[in-house]
Amino acid sequence: MERREEQPGAAGAGAAPALDFTVENVEKALHQLYYDPNIENKNLAQKWLMQAQASPQAWHFSWQLLQPDKVPEIQYFGASALHIKISRYWSDIPTDQYESLKAQLFTQITRFASGSKIVLTRLCVALASLALSMMPDAWPCAVADMVRLFQAEDSPVDSQGRCLALLELLTVLPEEFQTSRLPQYRKSLVRTSLAVECGAVFPLLEQLLQQPSSPSCVRQKVLKCFSSWVQLEVPLQDCEALIQAAFAALQDSELFDSSVEAIVNAISQPDAQRYVNTLLKLIPLVLGLQDQLRQAVQNGDMETSHGICRIAVALGENHSRALLDQVEHWQSFLALVNMIMFCTGIPGHFPVNETTSSLTLTFWYTLQDDILSFEAEKQAVYQQVYRPVYFQLVDVLLHKAQFPSDEEYGFWSSDEKEQFRIYRVDISDTLMYVYEMLGAELLSNLYDKLGRLLTSSEEPYSWQHTEALLYGFQSIAETIDVNYSDVVPGLIGLIPRISISNVQLADTVMFTIGALSEWLADHPVMINSVLPLVLHALGNPELSISSVSTLKKICRECKYDLPPYAANIVAVSQDVLMKQIHKTSQCMWLMQALGFLLSALQVEEILKNLHSLISPYIQQLEKLAEEIPNPSNKLAIVHILGLLSNLFTTLDVSHHEDDHEGPELRKLPVPQGPNPVVVVLQQVFQLIQKVLSKWLNDAQVVEAVCAIFEKSVKTLLDDFAPMVPQLCEMLGRMYSTIPQASALDLTRQLVHIFAHEPAHFPPIEALFLLVTSVTLTLFQQGPRDHPDIVDSFMQLLAQLNRVSSSVSVEVDNPTSSFSAPLPQLAQSSTETRERLIPKGGSWAGLRGGHGRGW
Repeated sequence: MERREEQPGAAGAGAAPALDFTVENVEKALHQLYYDPNIENKNLAQKWLMQAQASPQAWHFSWQLLQPDKVPEIQYFGASALHIKISRYWSDIPTDQYESLKAQLFTQITRFASGSKIVLTRLCVALASLALSMMPDAWPCAVADMVRLFQAEDSPVDSQGRCLALLELLTVLPEEFQTSRLPQYRKSLVRTSLAVECGAVFPLLEQLLQQPSSPSCVRQKVLKCFSSWVQLEVPLQDCEALIQAAFAALQDSELFDSSVEAIVNAISQPDAQRYVNTLLKLIPLVLGLQDQLRQAVQNGDMETSHGICRIAVALGENHSRALLDQVEHWQSFLALVNMIMFCTGIPGHFPVNETTSSLTLTFWYTLQDDILSFEAEKQAVYQQVYRPVYFQLVDVLLHKAQFPSDEEYGFWSSDEKEQFRIYRVDISDTLMYVYEMLGAELLSNLYDKLGRLLTSSEEPYSWQHTEALLYGFQSIAETIDVNYSDVVPGLIGLIPRISISNVQLADTVMFTIGALSEWLADHPVMINSVLPLVLHALGNPELSISSVSTLKKICRECKYDLPPYAANIVAVSQDVLMKQIHKTSQCMWLMQALGFLLSALQVEEILKNLHSLISPYIQQLEKLAEEIPNPSNKLAIVHILGLLSNLFTTLDVSHHEDDHEGPELRKLPVPQGPNPVVVVLQQVFQLIQKVLSKWLNDAQVVEAVCAIFEKSVKTLLDDFAPMVPQLCEMLGRMYSTIPQASALDLTRQLVHIFAHEPAHFPPIEALFLLVTSVTLTLFQQGPRDHPDIVDSFMQLLAQLNRVSSSVSVEVDNPTSSFSAPLPQLAQSSTETRERLIPKGGSWAGLRGGHGRGW
């Protein structure tokens, strides 16, 4: 049957004529794939070759491409084509051709045993796929037959070549099974058959590994083959002899990596925990590696220490529960735990001098969970044994978390610094978890060490040691309730005594204060001890993230106790904002902090501070509103609008965020009169409209404007009511001129908050009808061009539908669940649209004044 396809390469770089899947054309396409510099031609060649591999002609050209006169690249493609045909098109092969195909593959593998290794591997994979497809019925003893055929003495290939070819075949067989596309019922049958067949494999591997005359290349191949087979969940007890041989091979540097991989794979099998006796036999083998481990550490041999650590952790982490259950063997398991402790505390700084310690951290989680899962009596026994171990672990982790010297750290690459940061986060998580085991005694231990360090006059202390101890406190205090700890007052008292001469230490001091902000809220008398440090740090751009985030936490948690410090906080914050010390995100955080702070003041004080704080930005915005739009002033406008929206996000004089705590915890009465945020918004409303009139076609500016009102309405809730009519009018004009998703999102928020307020809902209802009309008109032109508007409009409809049980939006009498057809809904909105946007109305008419009082 003739099949013609487009074959690239035959007619030069241009369009190629249609050609058959012949040997010659395949070779031409391969040459184009490997050597043509044009990437388009390479892609065409690859596509054509993939079609060739799947074609019926592949059965013909594959064998021809394996001829001895072909180069390895062509031979490799031929072998790969055979594998694809066998693995993906097995049903196309007549059953009477199975034996012939098997014999041909054996012949080719024997020939390539002394040829190209990459071609040999692909042929072995093809035969492995054939075996898996025939097992167990059509080829019941596949593995045994493979071993027998390759051991035949009449082969023209030397014994070592035959041995390596057999080992390659046996290695890829389990790997091919793991990735095969066999149906699930077939996969189960084949797995069972392979488990039986390992009886023909393991004795051979043991013989080759223990035979003194076996060359290194054979023994290495044996270890890789063993590593492949154990992943078939072979019973651990059947692997004992090979595991012991692999431990012995660890002394050979050429076999070390392969031995480690084999041992770890064998130990890590989920089913291995059933064979406790075998696991107990492995502990002495692992402990016997300690001298080799120490020697490797002493010589700076990171690969060897890393490999031995992997073995120890694999045994401890995967089987800690099973080994803890063997109470009579507690000492040997404790010795293994101490060996892993040595790996955790391995000398040097991660990741520059060592990469091993990070492997052990999960083990300490697992061990703690297993100990705490025992019944009370057994848990108490193990707590007595392992609490000292975990106190030692804390010391080791804090030592590993220490920064190197400033000089050394300066030579680290940015990637190394980032890896070290992540490593410290992992240590922090581990310390937080260890608190569950050690409890309040852990905090006392850290406090005592820090106190001795800061008060000792005998020897100078390093900033690294101080920083690490504070980092330990911070790690625990960030997630654990330390409000009842009796050491925190002492810690707060120690912090001002720390001589801060380093950015890393200053950062950790800031984060530690931030972690203790809830405690400060319960002990406000101590605020004055640390607040000056935070305000001082605000002026240092290197401490931007830590100082601003800490001030935000203090202002959020302690706002009711901050009025005496408010003037100073606002003054310092305003100074750093004007000097543009911080990046945009930190400026936004700082405005949120000030919003929390001002929320606890009297309305008169709030307005006074607001006037001082935002007047410079309003004046700058007035100037920008007069300028011709350009990328530079756009960034400034978006920045100012962002500052205002973040300030209004947290400025809540009605203390809505405290409602969930109960009225008894609200420390200030709800103020009467206009809300300060509403007062400010009303005063700057016309200025915002003026900015919009020039930037209405810029989605980023429009989004920033909508964010001010959206965040304000989320925070103020019903207090936002005075702004509703004029905001609805502005949104209607905006959306009618240039529809944008952010306007719909703000409309949805208004519906959400005021749907149950009859006095305030009419303008929102009118706005809804207007945006519906505009949106449906837009959809008729093609909704695919406006996916963001489609999404926001559907969310708006969903929001209105959620409140439809108590809100009626009358649109030519359709129900509030929108049973009316959308065209009818659009038609009924026309009158409302004309009411909101008078004829001739446009943004040009909004260029008025920009508010008073600024």
